[in-house]
Amino acid sequence: MEEPSYGGLSSGFASYTNAAIRFLQSKVSIAFRTRLTRYIHDLYLHDNLNYYKLSNLDGGIRQSADQFITQDLTSFCASAASLYSSIGKPLVDLCVFNYQLFRSLGPVALTGLLINYLCTAILLRTLSPPFGKLKAVEGRREGDFRNSHARLVANAEEVAFYGGSDTEKIFLDKRFRELRSWMEGIYGLKIRYNILEDFVLKYSWSAFGYLITSLPVFLPAWGGIDGALELLDDGKSHNRERGRMKDLITNKRLMLSLADAGGRIMYSMKDLSELAGYTSRIYILISALHRVHTAAYYPAPGAQTEPYSLSDVQGTIHKGFDGVRLENASIVIPCLYPRGGDELIETLSFNVRYGEHLLISGPNGVGKSSVARIVAGLWPVYRGLVSRPRSIGSDGIMFLPQRPYLSIGTLRDQVIYPHSEIDMKDSGRSDHELSQILEEVELGYLPDREGGWNCRKEWKNVLSGGEKQRMAMARLIYHEPRYAIIDEGTSAVSSDVEGFLYECCKGKKITLITISTRLSLKKYHTFNLTLGSGANGADWNVERIGTEEEKIGVERELQELRGRLAKVEQWMQRRAQIEDELNHASICGDRAATKNIPQVGKENDSATTNEKSV
Repeated sequence: MEEPSYGGLSSGFASYTNAAIRFLQSKVSIAFRTRLTRYIHDLYLHDNLNYYKLSNLDGGIRQSADQFITQDLTSFCASAASLYSSIGKPLVDLCVFNYQLFRSLGPVALTGLLINYLCTAILLRTLSPPFGKLKAVEGRREGDFRNSHARLVANAEEVAFYGGSDTEKIFLDKRFRELRSWMEGIYGLKIRYNILEDFVLKYSWSAFGYLITSLPVFLPAWGGIDGALELLDDGKSHNRERGRMKDLITNKRLMLSLADAGGRIMYSMKDLSELAGYTSRIYILISALHRVHTAAYYPAPGAQTEPYSLSDVQGTIHKGFDGVRLENASIVIPCLYPRGGDELIETLSFNVRYGEHLLISGPNGVGKSSVARIVAGLWPVYRGLVSRPRSIGSDGIMFLPQRPYLSIGTLRDQVIYPHSEIDMKDSGRSDHELSQILEEVELGYLPDREGGWNCRKEWKNVLSGGEKQRMAMARLIYHEPRYAIIDEGTSAVSSDVEGFLYECCKGKKITLITISTRLSLKKYHTFNLTLGSGANGADWNVERIGTEEEKIGVERELQELRGRLAKVEQWMQRRAQIEDELNHASICGDRAATKNIPQVGKENDSATTNEKSV
């Protein structure tokens, strides 16, 4: 009776096992990535505004964080999850095969194998290029090349207006050449290392393995447990020879499997080096996020703190104050750590209470927008005290930047941002109320024009500049904060619509702090803070709009204008007189020229007559 064959069953089970290992490896990778991404997002998108400070203040990662979070994190998780297949399984095979060879070849052969492993690892480690550092630099240059393309996409319209495609092409080609030259250098190092690695692992190990497996044939006493049993056996010589040949073939197969497992472990050293590079990139990101989150900036040992650097922040920001107040606050443009910032105003003090509207005016570059960034918490308070409401939005404070931001989503999402549709419904608001808000900012036509509230578009390309600013004002009216800081929020809107928007906001009981160079906005505010005065442009003054001094100044200016207008009639008469005199002088000149022509002819005739008489 023939014995059943289990070859097909074992092959199927092996195939299933290998596929299951790859599947579980992918599951481990995505689970690891999910947890790391959640952890990084919690730090990155914290209320401490770490996503802004990471690239604008810290400078530790020296590029945008998207490269780290999307690409480097994915490579790190995939490389870490593959450690089992590249190291774990070969390590188990190594232990099993070494035990089998120990039984067949004895302790001498096992000691030789271990010495061989140690010498090979030391040799390859010594001659191996620093793949970890090379991979980290490659990731940084990949990020630079990607950021160059992202910058072009974000500013495509401006580049097209200037016709700067050739210049941008030069920049992109330069970034790609840097990346290509670096990768070609890595490939050159890899091919030399691979030649050495293949020679050592495939040929040197095979020769050493054949030498070890041949020991029991010539020296049975060195044959381990099996060799000892053979010496004790009193069988015939041909049985001994047959047993030795069988052991040789078995040991040869074990040695080939052992060499394959050891080779995979040695090959994985390169993967471990690349994993070290990915780990370095992720560590840079997470350490920078922790440093920004805790404001852990300290001067280097033995170094002096540079003034107005992130390690020299001595001011305080107080959240929970009913109003906006600055007390001896320094207005400083920060630089990337560890450099110090540029001081614009040494000390600035003002206090805006509820119902008192403030206009911040002055020439460009004196720090008007810097005040908004400091109050919002984007920039540190280097000196002094800054007080503001705690919450952002309803019953708190809201900021309208110079460039209106339009989010991804529906038309409804643009009005209620940063609220979601669920937040809107929880607060009892409806689409009809949103329509009324759009009517108040003269955007009531948008739902019909764009296809309803649920329409999804790339809104930054759909709305015009004025519509974007009016949409930002619609958000302000929707949230109805107690205080609002508007930084050139109506610069693209006509004067009549601008006045209507300000009256609407004041009707909603919103205290306005406006940053603008338009003096026509004075009539909508209570105080005027003028920056950039003085000889060096570092002085400032706060004055109440509509005071007696201002009225006297306006009256004096009106009198000067009336006096000039009264002289307009005299100037017109004088102009007519000058024109008449010029015309008269021109006519007299023409007559004189006409009279002189015949007289010259008569003089010539008389001269000719005198010549003839002579």
